[in-house]
Amino acid sequence: MTEPVAILRQAPAAEGQHRKLKIGILRYNPQEPESVPHMQTYDLEEADGMTLFIALNEIRETQDASLHFDFVCRAGICGSCAMVINGRPALACRTLTKNLGPEISLAPLPVFELIADLSVNTGKWMRAMSERLEGWVHMKEKEVDLSRIEERMEPELAQQIYELDRCIECGCCVAGCGTARMREDFVGAVGLNKIARFRLDPRDTRGDDDFYELIGDDNGVFGCMSLLACHDVCPKELPLATQIAFMRRKMVAMGWK
Repeated sequence: MTEPVAILRQAPAAEGQHRKLKIGILRYNPQEPESVPHMQTYDLEEADGMTLFIALNEIRETQDASLHFDFVCRAGICGSCAMVINGRPALACRTLTKNLGPEISLAPLPVFELIADLSVNTGKWMRAMSERLEGWVHMKEKEVDLSRIEERMEPELAQQIYELDRCIECGCCVAGCGTARMREDFVGAVGLNKIARFRLDPRDTRGDDDFYELIGDDNGVFGCMSLLACHDVCPKELPLATQIAFMRRKMVAMGWK
């Protein structure tokens, strides 16, 4: 298992000493008419090996049970705990507090529908994007014959597909994307990565024209402004910007504009 990510590294406290942290959280519950967006600060004593996930749980258990945030796996696999940490999208469960300053600011991911506080509905956005891009393998047979042994795939190709399949749909790339802020229908790096993945899959019967028809406009590959934020904030370090640039060059060579 990889080590938790570091954001804005800070010199650690002296051995045996625990810092006092001030964690400012943007609070707002749109389901409550009297709720208004505001920052609320919580004081917390840092513990050895503390992650922001641990810190948030301690706050909810000892100070404020009304605090909303999401988590499932605690291992950087589900993507549920993605949030904006000191202005940068990242996973709370993989962010060590010792690598941050004593004052930490947390906010929900932008672009996605806000549930409350740090909790956003990434699933709704991801499902709509996947349905729009037909994000599943299109096979020749209407029904898969489970008794048939699947054809062998070359290890190099299987590795390429696996690399793109490591996306956990956490939403960090969308939250860091300038185009996603301006274009509501932009599929984002996560959607373009999905197209790149199925384009490589030999089981999919669709051709390049079929794939590029889905993303050949400003809400797809040509909407990317190449700011590289998606590449920089991806917790899985996927080659998102590289894939987008490759598809855009290939589409231009094929006559797409």
